[in-house]
Amino acid sequence: MKFIAYLTTATLALALSACSTVKVSDYSDLKPAIVLDDFFNGSLSAHGVVKDRSGRVIRTFNASIDASWDAGTGTLDEDFIFNDGEKQRRVWRLQPQDDGSYIGTAGDVEGKGLLTHSGNSVFLDYVLQIPYGEGTVDVRVDDRMYLVSPGVLINESQMTKFGVRVGSILLVILRQALPMTSGTESGAPAPHSRSAL
Repeated sequence: MKFIAYLTTATLALALSACSTVKVSDYSDLKPAIVLDDFFNGSLSAHGVVKDRSGRVIRTFNASIDASWDAGTGTLDEDFIFNDGEKQRRVWRLQPQDDGSYIGTAGDVEGKGLLTHSGNSVFLDYVLQIPYGEGTVDVRVDDRMYLVSPGVLINESQMTKFGVRVGSILLVILRQALPMTSGTESGAPAPHSRSAL
């Protein structure tokens, strides 16, 4: 009986979860609205943490991103450095579709990812091939990004295997600040001048 009760509760929870699935279109009215080829253009940086399935931080990382567009197709060249010294590189190609979405491909991504955007939000769903032993293991990644100011994008990612959460990533993506000048337009010294982080 206990098992039946547990199974019923689990089924109900899954049904409620399915009914409350968040769609990117739910954020269509939120601002600032993101324009992909505007925000992801030029030099950006990313800074984040990797968590295990219990929510404990197991790694941190910093990354540089070189983003460009050619005839509507975007390229995001990402170089990661983790706190244990490991380096990774991923190059995304974003191909526009007729419905406004993008197909995303990368060297360590299985098949094609789907990117959708609306309002201040960007959702990217794909399967990442993670090195494991002598081969790789496929993990589904659900990226959800939110533009909170013109130069700051928050990204939360859930990683699952067979529908079970195995980890998550939380990071911020920053547009590179313009170099500080020695004075204002009028030639007067700029107050509290300091290097941007």
